[in-house]
Amino acid sequence: MRRLIILGAGTAGTMAANKLRRGLPKDEWAITVVDVDEDHLYQPGLLLLPFGGPVAEDLVRPRRHLLADGVSLLIGEVDRVDTEANRVALADGQVLGYDYLVIATGTAPRPAETPGLLGDEWYRSIFDFYTLAGAQALRRAFATWGGGRLVVHVTEMPIKCPVAPLEFAFLADAFFTGRGMRGDVQITYVTPLDAAFTKPVAARRLGRMLADRGIDLEPDFVVDRVDADRRMLVSMDEREVPFDLLVTVPLNMGAEFVRRSGLGDELNYVPVDKRTLLSKAHANVFAIGDANDIPTSKAGSVAHFSVEIFVENFLDHVEGRPMRHAFDGHANCFIESGHGKGLLIDFNYDVEPLPGKYPVPGVGPFTLLRESHANHWGKLGFRWAYWHVLLPGRPLPVPTQMSMAGKHPQTR
Repeated sequence: MRRLIILGAGTAGTMAANKLRRGLPKDEWAITVVDVDEDHLYQPGLLLLPFGGPVAEDLVRPRRHLLADGVSLLIGEVDRVDTEANRVALADGQVLGYDYLVIATGTAPRPAETPGLLGDEWYRSIFDFYTLAGAQALRRAFATWGGGRLVVHVTEMPIKCPVAPLEFAFLADAFFTGRGMRGDVQITYVTPLDAAFTKPVAARRLGRMLADRGIDLEPDFVVDRVDADRRMLVSMDEREVPFDLLVTVPLNMGAEFVRRSGLGDELNYVPVDKRTLLSKAHANVFAIGDANDIPTSKAGSVAHFSVEIFVENFLDHVEGRPMRHAFDGHANCFIESGHGKGLLIDFNYDVEPLPGKYPVPGVGPFTLLRESHANHWGKLGFRWAYWHVLLPGRPLPVPTQMSMAGKHPQTR
């Protein structure tokens, strides 16, 4: 019996396990998924929770119920991987042998990496929304906040769902407008990038949207520390941004066992071939989803599209055949812009987000780089598709590889 170990039962790990269980003979392959707890969190819902959106009970489901029959789930913390012996050691002393290993442990915020971020003001005047606890604390804070200086801050790239902080700023504008207190709230978006986003065409569009909403943009801000007593963000070049309420996206890093095992880069991401997701150092190790170092967004759509390619390649690879498929870096992201509207961006390694229609050229129903109500409803409707189509590994009616059909090049 050949042994496949998948570390991580998030989006990528769950999809991969379910698809591979169908693709690998059950009498020849044992598939075991390892995760630290039982709860699978629908992370896109965290963005809406602070503004009165879905509650925690709507966003969490048991991991065991999401995995196909014939996939074993083991709850435990990974201590390290021994790639020489092909073994995974857990913190409780268990040792798991493998023939092939898939690392899908994602990325997570590390607030302790920024001096001053954690302390007495954490979850009082300083919040994150990338965790369930942080989003719930922020929901409570917004319910009674009387206004002042709201700062939305990104520590460093890469982060999972890189458009989420922009969405948060747009939704905050709409939220406080709806409460009749937008004039009492000054919103500033602080980013280490030189513009609102990483891709030029999208950055110009999103930058104009910030300006149209009266949201100040503070670019090229590399944070050095947070002075919680003075309620001040301080950059490496000693610029200061004052806040009354700070919503920050801390430094994101991969799992600690990746570092302990010598498998990762300085941020604990596993170096892989960006087309096949095979480790650059080990011929029987893949890293998928947010756990690898591929140069595209750490987003659920990337997990989805890349896993489609990964599964086909894995089935080739384990039978000694050349891997015939190449991931192109395809990502698409709905961007909530407030007031019941949203945008959609679609891009890959080589092509930046462009205007047009998606997924059917000229028809849509979604518009690219332009606000529409359909985009907003598309984002809300995705939660159902996530649980019932995406995670079970069923096909979605969208192309895995990015297509230029229906897109319009834009220079301004």
